[in-house]
Amino acid sequence: MSHQAPIVCVAEAKVPGLIAALKTSLKYSVTEAPPDKAQATIAETRPAAVIIAEPQAAPPLIAEIARQVEAMKGAYVPVLAHVTEESAAAVVPMPVDAPPGHAVARLVAALRIQALHAAVLRRATGHSRATIAAAADDATVLVAGRGGSYPALATAVAEKVVLVGALSLETVQGYLDRRDIDGLVIGDGFSGRTIEAFIATLGADARFRDLPVIVADSRVGALDFAALPNGDRIRGGTDHVLAHLLPLSRLHAFGARLKRLARALEADGLVDADTGLMTRDAFMRDLTRAVDDCRERTAKLSLARFSFPRIDRPASIDAARIVSRLVRDSDFACRNDDSSIHVAFGDTDLRVAHVVARRIASVLKHTMLAPAADAPPLAPEVALVTRQAADSAETLLARLTPAIAAE
Repeated sequence: MSHQAPIVCVAEAKVPGLIAALKTSLKYSVTEAPPDKAQATIAETRPAAVIIAEPQAAPPLIAEIARQVEAMKGAYVPVLAHVTEESAAAVVPMPVDAPPGHAVARLVAALRIQALHAAVLRRATGHSRATIAAAADDATVLVAGRGGSYPALATAVAEKVVLVGALSLETVQGYLDRRDIDGLVIGDGFSGRTIEAFIATLGADARFRDLPVIVADSRVGALDFAALPNGDRIRGGTDHVLAHLLPLSRLHAFGARLKRLARALEADGLVDADTGLMTRDAFMRDLTRAVDDCRERTAKLSLARFSFPRIDRPASIDAARIVSRLVRDSDFACRNDDSSIHVAFGDTDLRVAHVVARRIASVLKHTMLAPAADAPPLAPEVALVTRQAADSAETLLARLTPAIAAE
């Protein structure tokens, strides 16, 4: 999106504070429009973003503007608006009481996704563009709490997106470090000081800069979200919390997929955009080269297979993404059609490979999604082999999965 495209600000009355913040922080021009002329202005200017700053904007108008913008060709165009639980439009939510600086920071975060989407579209082939258009990754949301409202909040989130639950903020930090999380809801059961300290910790870590964080405990006072543009304290019922959480979380999931697609394009299709691991064909080529190289150097090479009985696709993809975070620089891995994962450990004998594989299996067991909300954690089955002198890539795999090779 060219910076010549303006930002359209929709409001019945003047909003000088927001306009000043937009002009000070961004390089875009700003075009103001009343609600009754908003759609005509958008059609004429083809904006880079739209902010519906009218607090009383009707949900049908928000939905119409969102549909109009979505129909525009090209990269994602963010639409920010004040939403309620009745708002059906997929817009970036903006609390009515949000200060102008926070609204602008949220817009900047959305524009980063726009820039990434534009870059991916420029580099994509026809097939890749179809993959981008068809992608509808659902978000994974982490809900933390240990008070009376936690069960209802967790149940409501699980009905809409993939849920990960936690009863402590220490557990939350562990999940954030080990897996892809697209949104965090902090419910009741924690002290205000504990939440303040946790928000400060998240804000100091660049990895979580754009993470949607919703504090849903009405007893907590004002919080500093200056370093977290997608952070909000939301008072009200579960539906009101979800109205702010879900659009932000799904946008974060879209941005995460775009990053994987960008890496896949950079690797000329050698990386699977769903998981971040190598594609099966690329893995086999690298395994063949690694076996040949080990034969010439008399080096060591070990291979592990992690298999998951009773696993569904969301849990399988989740496991592969976790493994992509855990593999060492000298290792490479792929996800197979049967949901198993192969990991090749370069310059590693069987004893060390066993230690590394056991650590990966432990993280998977305690972190990955269960196939159902009431199911026990999945414990991956692990098989290990090490290269022998006469091995090829095919015989190495055959010894690792004898039952599959025999079929």
